Amino acid sequence: MLDETNLLQRLGAEVIGTAFLVFIGVGSVPATLIVNGNAPFTMADLGVISLAFGTVVVATVYALGHVGGNHINPAVTLSLAVSRKFPWAQVPAYIGAQVVGAIIGAATILGVLGRKASEVGLGVASYGDISWVQAFTAEFVGTFILVFTIFGVIHRKAAAGFAGVAIGLVVFAAIIPVAPATGASINPARTVGPMLVQQLAGGAVKWNQLPVYLVAELLAGVVAALLYGVLTRTPADRAAAAPGVDLGDPVLEPTSTRQTTSV
Repeated sequence: MLDETNLLQRLGAEVIGTAFLVFIGVGSVPATLIVNGNAPFTMADLGVISLAFGTVVVATVYALGHVGGNHINPAVTLSLAVSRKFPWAQVPAYIGAQVVGAIIGAATILGVLGRKASEVGLGVASYGDISWVQAFTAEFVGTFILVFTIFGVIHRKAAAGFAGVAIGLVVFAAIIPVAPATGASINPARTVGPMLVQQLAGGAVKWNQLPVYLVAELLAGVVAALLYGVLTRTPADRAAAAPGVDLGDPVLEPTSTRQTTSV
């Protein structure tokens, strides 16, 4: 197809999309703390941060979805591969691009807001006085809701054109109850990138918490993908479930020539 993007273009889109997500979404956390100064953190502040995440997701879906799918989240990429909507061979490259984008985005926060951003935590996801089980549950639930919604809006029977809005809104909504527990990362790349940059900037990082985030997020994505498949599969879907076929594409073109739009 003459209009098809190549792998390098798709990976570039993943780098840029994830960088946007981290700079705007994660960057809204230190920005809020810097502006607030000594004022207490309020529900209004949480709403602004959630809105920042949601709006950048909407923007990147429509700006970059047609280039490489706009996964910008390793949990999404893995879940699409598990459900045979995305080629396994491209999974490592996509995840690598997402992590690179997250690092660039986090570094850009420092470039824009300066050392104060690192001093207030750089928006690094972490959990405090709760058990790892509670933290795992929070990240699992938040990521599950996100990925389950993504599979719903990319389904061949879903209303066309509304994927970006629906995914952005669910990101906004999921962050509100999950953030007080863990910071609502719900994205392995968003977890790793700011942690690494914060470490390089000399800030404190709780690396022992990283496995809780990564396992919860990746497992939630896989479970959400498999459960959605069980709940929605019809005889037509089963007939289309041959290797290399994108179940989210109503014309059932091979995965190798189509890219599933998600975040």
